[in-house]
Amino acid sequence: MSATLGEAAPRRRASTLGVAVVGGGMVGAAAALALARAGFSVALLEARAPTPWRADAEVDLRVVGLAPSSIALLDEMGVWTSIREARASAYRHMHVWDAASGAAIDFDAAAEGRDMLGCIVENSLVQWTLWQALETAGVRRLCPAEVTAFESRDDRIQLQLTDGATLSAAVLVAADGAASPLRQLAGIGTRGRDYAQRAVVAHVNTERAHEETAWQRFLPGGPLALLPLADGRSSIVWSLPEAEAQRVLALDDRRFCDELGAASDFRLGRITGTTPRAAFPLKLQLAQGYQAERLVLLGDAAHAVHPLAGQGVNLGLRDVAELRDTLVEARAAGRDIGAEHVLRRYARRRRSADTLDALGFDALARVYAWQSPPLVAARAIGVRLLDRLAPLKRRLSDHAAGL
Repeated sequence: MSATLGEAAPRRRASTLGVAVVGGGMVGAAAALALARAGFSVALLEARAPTPWRADAEVDLRVVGLAPSSIALLDEMGVWTSIREARASAYRHMHVWDAASGAAIDFDAAAEGRDMLGCIVENSLVQWTLWQALETAGVRRLCPAEVTAFESRDDRIQLQLTDGATLSAAVLVAADGAASPLRQLAGIGTRGRDYAQRAVVAHVNTERAHEETAWQRFLPGGPLALLPLADGRSSIVWSLPEAEAQRVLALDDRRFCDELGAASDFRLGRITGTTPRAAFPLKLQLAQGYQAERLVLLGDAAHAVHPLAGQGVNLGLRDVAELRDTLVEARAAGRDIGAEHVLRRYARRRRSADTLDALGFDALARVYAWQSPPLVAARAIGVRLLDRLAPLKRRLSDHAAGL
């Protein structure tokens, strides 16, 4: 499947390489770097360069909980030490509880023989560190650059750029976000649902220390997470129905802190201060396919999930690792890395895994939306039983860690 190049477009000599990655966010930049480190010739196309990250700037409101599998991938690419030393906060415990019943489940890194469950890191820090590493890895950074059309040929896919230039590669990687123009040009549809919710985010000061713990409380309107930051504050992700989110955003700081304290059951004491808030819409979206001719999707272009499990970026980085390994194996066997059967292997594996995870998160959101007393009671029994079943709880933890 291809989007045909317009004959009227200005022509320049096509530049040829192994992989063209479109999208310079965390997942796209990681894909470009991982493939370059694996010895492929790579170009990264991005419409806007990221804002330089600065240690003296306020902590980015958008943070990610990196799982051990993601940390391992970043370490393989030679960037994790820089990220960790700049500003990262390990979390070693997780406490999840139900506002309706009080039923809770706890995860502890030491009990599982690990140093930590994961790390809370600013999105902008990860993206900027990857962006800087691309140049030293030999990645051609084309920015600003946008793809207006592409055409698949026998051994190449040719891209038309907005400035009239053309670019030719064996594989085109679409990492251009949930709205993915490349996915639309390829004719790949999506399915899912709008949660009619927004995630309100802020960084807050609390009366008590966060104890290197990720706290999550399931409320009738949606989950509230308090994530530990390196400076001692907590980053909140509060999922709320649209109208309620708008109301909360409009509160003055004192009222917001009071309501947030009550919503968190004052687990960290009173909320004593807050940054300005922001919010983003929540939806479940799954691409109906992960490949077209010489094209693959990864990251949000392939899947957008509810943030309740904090796994969105981790799923994208697992896409990156799978794509890298698939292309390396194909090259070692002397195969065309953009051949349909090669890309189909990546697509089949990751679409299956991503779909299971995404639908699992969606089911969890639905289960915690139950408010009738019999269903709340049944949910509480299930949670308490799970907390006592160490082998099953360990398997859940291993899955979240990407192990």
